[in-house]
Amino acid sequence: MSLTELTYLVVGATFVLYIYIAVKSRASSTGEFYVAGKGVPPVINGMATAADWMSAASFISLAGIIGFVGYQGSQYLMGWTGGYVLLALLLAPYLRKFGKFTVPEFIGDRFYSQTARIVAVVCLIFISFTYVAGQMRGVGIVFSRFLEVPIETGLLIGTGIVFLYAVLGGMKGITYTQVAQYCVLIFAYSVPAIFISFQLTGNPIPQLGLGSDLVQEPGVYLLTKLDTIVQDLGFNSYVDSISVSTVNMFCITVALMVGTAGLPHVIVRFFTVPKVRDARSSAGWALVFIAILYTTAPAVAVMARYNLINTVHPSVTDTGVTSMDYQERPEWIKRWEETKLIQWEDSNDDGKVQYFNDKNADFAATAKETLGWEKSELKVDRDIMVLANPEIANLPNWVIALIAAGGIAAALSTAAGLLLVISSSISHDLLKGAIMKKISEKEELLAGRIAAAVAIGVAFYLGLKPPGFVAQVVAFAFGLAASSLFPVILMGIFSKRLNKWGAISGMLTGLIFTMGYILYFKGVFFEPMAANIPENWLFGISPEGIGTIGMLLNFIVAFVVSSLTEPPPQHIQEMVEDIRVPRSA
Repeated sequence: MSLTELTYLVVGATFVLYIYIAVKSRASSTGEFYVAGKGVPPVINGMATAADWMSAASFISLAGIIGFVGYQGSQYLMGWTGGYVLLALLLAPYLRKFGKFTVPEFIGDRFYSQTARIVAVVCLIFISFTYVAGQMRGVGIVFSRFLEVPIETGLLIGTGIVFLYAVLGGMKGITYTQVAQYCVLIFAYSVPAIFISFQLTGNPIPQLGLGSDLVQEPGVYLLTKLDTIVQDLGFNSYVDSISVSTVNMFCITVALMVGTAGLPHVIVRFFTVPKVRDARSSAGWALVFIAILYTTAPAVAVMARYNLINTVHPSVTDTGVTSMDYQERPEWIKRWEETKLIQWEDSNDDGKVQYFNDKNADFAATAKETLGWEKSELKVDRDIMVLANPEIANLPNWVIALIAAGGIAAALSTAAGLLLVISSSISHDLLKGAIMKKISEKEELLAGRIAAAVAIGVAFYLGLKPPGFVAQVVAFAFGLAASSLFPVILMGIFSKRLNKWGAISGMLTGLIFTMGYILYFKGVFFEPMAANIPENWLFGISPEGIGTIGMLLNFIVAFVVSSLTEPPPQHIQEMVEDIRVPRSA
C-alpha cells in the first residue's frame, strides 16, 4: 500500500471515530453544550484538557522552533507548562466553585456589570480567533503534504470535520472526542521519537537518547555533535544563551505562562467536572498527560535538526563540508517541495545544496571565499520538522501516516475547543446575558450552534492567511490572554476592593496595548524583517513577549481606577470571600 493510500486510511479512520463519538455524545441541553453537564471525571477531563491545550503549536511547531533556535526555545517549554501550575493553584478550583458556564459570565457577575461581561467577550473573541488561526494553519500544512491536496481543500475538509463534532456534540461531544484525539496524538508523537532515538543513539527512550552517545560515533554525545555542526555552519550555539536577550526571554516566558492560565477554552474545561476538588485534580492529570509530549519534544527537535543537516551536508568537519547534489535529493525533500514549505535556489550554479547561516557576516565571507557559497540556498519552514522527521529518518510508511493523523488530531482538538468558547460567549453571554434575556433554552442552544458555524467560517479564512508560523501565532494569543483576562480573573478572586470600573479599564488597557503592539510590528507598519529587529521593539521586547507588559498595565490601571472609585457592593465582597474558600461539593 502506498504512503498516500495508507495516510488516507489512517486519517479517515480517525475522522470516523471522532464523528461517531460526537454523534453518540450529542448535547441535548445548554448545560451539556457548554459544560458537558458538569459530569466529566477528573482523569477523563485531564486527558481532554491536555488535547484541548496541546494544539498544533505543541505537536507541529514546538519541536520545530526548538530545533532551529536551540536554547532560546526553552521559553516555550517553561512558559506553556508552567502556566498549568498557576491554573491549578490560582484559578481552577475557585472558578469551578463559582459554578457558571463561561469566563465572561464570571467576570460579569463578579464585577456586577453587563459592560464588563461584554468587554470580556470582546477580549475572548480576539484571543480565540488569534489562537485558532494557528490551528487552521497546522491543519492546512498536514493536509497539503500528506493528503496531497491544495491547502484550501485541506482547510475545507478540516473545518467540515470540526463543524460536525463541535456544532452537534457541543462540550459533551468535544470532551470525549478530545480523549480519543489525545490518544491518537500522543501515540503518533511518541512512536517516531522512539524509532529515531533508537536509530541514532541505541536508546529507545527519547528523553534519555537526548543525552546519549551516537551509535556511529561512540563517546560523542548527540547534543554535543549537533552543537558543533551548527556552529561549523555559522549558526549560533545550540546550547548557549549568549545571543539571547534575557529580558525578552523572561517576558515571553511570563506571557506564555500567565496566558496559559488565562486562556478561556482551557479555563472552561474546569467547569465540566462534578466537584470543586475535581478541578484541581483535573489540572494535575492534565500536567501528567502534557508532560509525556513536552519531555519528548526537545529530543525530537535535536534529532530532527541533526538528521536534516546530515541530509544536506553528509560531512561537516574541520577539513571540509560535503554538500548534497540537488538532483540526488531524497524523496522526502521532493514531496515537501510540492507544498512550498521547502524551497531551493541555486545561487552559485553548482547544482549542490548549501544550507548555512548567511546572516553571519564573518562566516558568509569565509564561505564565499573558501567554498564558493553565495548564500544559503535551502529554505525550510520550521513547522514541518516534526511532520517530516519520520521521512528524513526513512521510517516505515505506517509511521509517517500515523504522524499525519496525530498532527490533524492536535490541530482539530484545540480548534474545536476554541470555536465552542466563541460560540458560548456569543449565544450565552451576549444573547442570553445582555441582548435577549428571555430567550428559551432551545433557542439559546440553536443560537450557540449557529454561532459555532459562523465562527468556523471565520476560522477557515484565518487559516488561509495566518499572521505567522504556528507557534508564533499561538504566542500572540497567549499574550492577549495574559494582558486582558488573566489579571481581572485573578483579582476578581483575590481582591474584594477591585470594582467594575477598574476591571473594565484594566481589560481594555491590556487588550488595546498588546493588540496594538502586535499589529504595529506584524501588521502594516513594518516589513517582516524589520519587525524582527530588537532595536525596533519597546525595551527590546518582541511582540511574542509584550503581553507581559500589557498584563502589568492591566494590573496597575485596574488598581488605580478602583482606588479612585467606590468599592464593590457588600454582597459582591461577600461572594468573593465565599469563592476563596473552595469546598469539596
